[in-house]
Amino acid sequence: MNPVFSPSLHKQRHQFVMDFVTKHKPKKVADMGCGECKLLKQLKFQRNIELLVGVDVNGAKIKKEMYGLAPLSTDYLQPTYEQLHIELYQGSVTQRDARLRGFDLVASIELIEHLPLTDVEHFSSVLFGYMSPASVIVSTPNSEFNKLLPGLTGFRNSDHKFEWNRSEFRSWALKVCWDYGYEVEFTGVGEAPHNQRESVGFCTQIGVFHRVQGSDLCNRLHGSEVEEVFSYTLLYSINYPTLQDNNTLCRVLGSEVLYWAEQMKNRWMAEKAGVSPHCQTERGGVEESQETAEKVDCRGGGEEQEWLRTSNPEQQESGPSNRYVRVPLAVLWACCPKIAELSGSLRNLRHLLTDEPRVQLTQDGSSLLVKCEEQELVDSDLENSEGPLSAPCFVGAELEEDWEPNV
Repeated sequence: MNPVFSPSLHKQRHQFVMDFVTKHKPKKVADMGCGECKLLKQLKFQRNIELLVGVDVNGAKIKKEMYGLAPLSTDYLQPTYEQLHIELYQGSVTQRDARLRGFDLVASIELIEHLPLTDVEHFSSVLFGYMSPASVIVSTPNSEFNKLLPGLTGFRNSDHKFEWNRSEFRSWALKVCWDYGYEVEFTGVGEAPHNQRESVGFCTQIGVFHRVQGSDLCNRLHGSEVEEVFSYTLLYSINYPTLQDNNTLCRVLGSEVLYWAEQMKNRWMAEKAGVSPHCQTERGGVEESQETAEKVDCRGGGEEQEWLRTSNPEQQESGPSNRYVRVPLAVLWACCPKIAELSGSLRNLRHLLTDEPRVQLTQDGSSLLVKCEEQELVDSDLENSEGPLSAPCFVGAELEEDWEPNV
């Protein structure tokens, strides 16, 4: 296509939609005529979107590309509180489906020109009348620009049934606004040379429709059509992991707790080896020396029989090899900002960890037990004999169990 567009014309069209989504932050977005799902693959990274839907009459295209919309490994490893659900349907834009009603934004990019003119009215009725989204973006070729494309005879694509000039597109758009209670802004992408912009306009013309606030014109005219119709075939559905899901939250929180508890166990072993490093707490930013760790002998299926408290790293202890470092949950909550953020409160932390199979708590639920083999202690003595550790230390080991920060 000449003149050459940079970026390419299809990228400019998609970027137009992306910019609209960034500015207006719709939560429910649909792409009618999604084809190879290229626009959807960009939209899935817009964290404000909670429901993303694609519809295309060609189910084979969707099936070929739909797994490109699956969550990435990082979405599972580092889930956020944002939630995203994606659905892909095979169906025609001239058919009603109740699952597509009430969206914040519907995009129809280079679609309408592929419909027979006799179906355009059905398209308008379904999209603006039945689906009734808050905003609609419609793009279509501008036939007035075709004279700038050397070698072009007829339509730009062999499947196009028509290509409107600016006046024809404007007439259709204004009629839609009148019939269904919308207002429209006209713009486009793909600029002509400076001296021809007025005469030919944009290569792709775009109408941005907004439903008139407080208008019930659509409901009055088409109330009989508002029915539970399900004419589309669901081809793909996926929920992205989110911290709003309790199972995901417990999994992530459990991993954080186990990681930091292991670091604190390493601190205890370093102190037993005769190392008393200073550390800086993450929450308070106060340096303090910590020489006290807590340990419990566990016999008989993990029941704690006696508590052993040591402040002297050189003190020798006897007993079985299965021993556990006791890490108070209050210490984990106070030292580790992410644990505090995920749990919300110390009491909630204890509750969320109760059913976490990877976590072993004391009988009263106040502390986490981290297994510490005697061989590990010997290895730790050797590993840490040359210098201090950088692992985080215990602070406030005697904090009350229901302690919570002052906000």
